[in-house]
Amino acid sequence: MLSLTINDRTIEAEEGETILSAARRAGIEIPTLCAVKGLPPTGACRICVVEVAGFGGLVPSCSYPVAAGMKVQTHSPRALEARKTIVELLLADHPDDCLYCARNNACELQTLAQGLGIRQRRYRGTSLPIRLDVSSPGIIRDQAKCVLCGRCVAVCTQVVVNDVLEFGNRGAKAKIVCDADRPMGLSTCVQCGACVEACPVGALVFKEQMNCMPDGRMQTTRVTCPYCGVGCQIDMHHKDGKWIYSTATAANAEKQPNQGLLCVKGRFGLDFQNHEERLTTPMIRKDGALVAASWDEALDFAATRLGEVKAAHGPDAIGFLSSAKVTNEENFAMMRLARGVIGTNNLDHCARL
Repeated sequence: MLSLTINDRTIEAEEGETILSAARRAGIEIPTLCAVKGLPPTGACRICVVEVAGFGGLVPSCSYPVAAGMKVQTHSPRALEARKTIVELLLADHPDDCLYCARNNACELQTLAQGLGIRQRRYRGTSLPIRLDVSSPGIIRDQAKCVLCGRCVAVCTQVVVNDVLEFGNRGAKAKIVCDADRPMGLSTCVQCGACVEACPVGALVFKEQMNCMPDGRMQTTRVTCPYCGVGCQIDMHHKDGKWIYSTATAANAEKQPNQGLLCVKGRFGLDFQNHEERLTTPMIRKDGALVAASWDEALDFAATRLGEVKAAHGPDAIGFLSSAKVTNEENFAMMRLARGVIGTNNLDHCARL
């Protein structure tokens, strides 16, 4: 361990740790657009520049290692002016349709501009004639809003390891490309959506987001994905009782089974809950017709009928089928019900069928 000073506070840090990491552990926030937690730094955006005593220029805190006795100022006038200029340059050719953007009020570039007091454009850039890419089943790409932070590239190549996204071209024509600059829907993209969650702006959004702009009625509920027994944690974004889109739970992601990732089913396959024919209450058969019932009534009915069948034909007249879409504990409970309560070994699992 070594000691350094950040904003006149003595901080303990590990050798080789970056200034950004040490500052965040100490509760000192340094803004950045390109850093991805747990991945090697890229130093692409330069928003995180800080002033270090004895250095002639500003240094990127996300990639610069700490040193014993180092004195750092994260929000000195010089650092703030540099950040403001960088953000203004990013805004120079950035679309100004914030009110209609799906990331409005959740855009990191917008938040930076507000925090730095930017109210008007000092610079004017030349926007490239880029068409909206809507070829993907679930993702919309708007290259005009891309700030080339590289976060989508980092998660695609180093986390998902699918190697679809990469930087293409150079200079003012630089952009993020899929495979050999193909539309996303025609590329080898697996639609995991990790790039969308990594994007700090509206360059990558879920199609469902475009149909429902964020407002005070949007709510988020944490659930466990129903598609398999892994137990992935999902944040369900819903409005007026309708599911809109899903994201991986970010809180304590490193301790979650899915560690902040989702598969294509967990990401896009939950729209069944909005179907008009979805059952929302238990059903029991009376006089040959299915009718709605309470849970107590339905459970009593099932227990009575199982008891009648067992009494009339024996326990082996009853069979149980479990599922890979539930937890191990629920499968164990099904086994105990079949063998311990009913007394039969007629128990199977959908993974075998």
